[in-house]
Amino acid sequence: MTSAANETRGAAGSRTGRETNALKPLGPKVVALGGGHGLYASLSALRRVTDRLTAVVTVADDGGSSGRLRRELGVLPPGDLRMALAALCGDDEWGQTWRDVVQHRFRSEGDLQGHAVGNLLIVALWELLGGDAPDGAPGGAGPGSTVAGLDWVGRLLGAHGRVLPMAAVPMDIVAEVRGADPDRPDDITRVKGQVACASTPGSVLGVSLVPADPPACPEALAAVDEADWIVFGPGSWFTSVLPHLKVPALARALTSSRARRVVALNLAPQPGETDDFSPQTHLEVLQAHAPDLRVDVVLADAGVVEDTDALDKAVRRLGGRLVLSQVAADDGSPRHEPARLAQAFVQIFSD
Repeated sequence: MTSAANETRGAAGSRTGRETNALKPLGPKVVALGGGHGLYASLSALRRVTDRLTAVVTVADDGGSSGRLRRELGVLPPGDLRMALAALCGDDEWGQTWRDVVQHRFRSEGDLQGHAVGNLLIVALWELLGGDAPDGAPGGAGPGSTVAGLDWVGRLLGAHGRVLPMAAVPMDIVAEVRGADPDRPDDITRVKGQVACASTPGSVLGVSLVPADPPACPEALAAVDEADWIVFGPGSWFTSVLPHLKVPALARALTSSRARRVVALNLAPQPGETDDFSPQTHLEVLQAHAPDLRVDVVLADAGVVEDTDALDKAVRRLGGRLVLSQVAADDGSPRHEPARLAQAFVQIFSD
């Protein structure tokens, strides 16, 4: 099984042949970083742009189905990995059906309540492919089995790209928060866990990881090294985007890569994480967490930027240029429309 899984590496290798794109150019090699709904949005757009796409996913979730599987079995939390794979499904009947299957959650009064089918499928493959776990690796995940299991799921789904974890072990996010206790608004406290960090009252000042030096996924490092473009965001800034820059080996790869870098900004602040953040504040926080990171392009929606001059100055401090484009959905929700976002990426990649 492992040798067969290796054949799925790369976007072209993960195809089942049920949806073909023989006339579509391969496009640039793109690595997209993040997790959850933000990464889902960027991948839904990027798979329309290039056939050489790799998602590198945050693995710090400690809530819901992922948290339960992580605590019970010692595995990487599979939820954000599952969502990335679902985003890479094609628009044909095969892709839409399998996307819905892996995203389906059981509803019951028993132990299956809330579990996503895709989470169970991924963990089952990890256990089937795993041998004796190396020191520090998730239980049941032998050498190479984590990535091989994800490749097998991608192959089943006909995924238009590859999904990789950012690190080889599960981790916890720790946030420094000012005013977590409303009665002591000036005190700075530490809040541990992705769910707690995402929902904490007060202002998040910064994040770190436990363990502080987790082993980066080797395949993710290789993808970053070979990339033409690296895409940060959109997504939960402190719990999905910035954690990649706190994995030391991955951070070094991201700052030293020859690739050009795009930051896709969120359409609105996220309650509990970035309340009252302006678009430029997101960039200031990014620079504070990764002062050596050079950014080539910052993509923002023209309809949500109130102070273009301030944002442009923040972009130039990172060494980049600002691109304003209509990428939001028409329904007024803070949601990127995949076709519009794809067109914006096409323009950026071709400039």
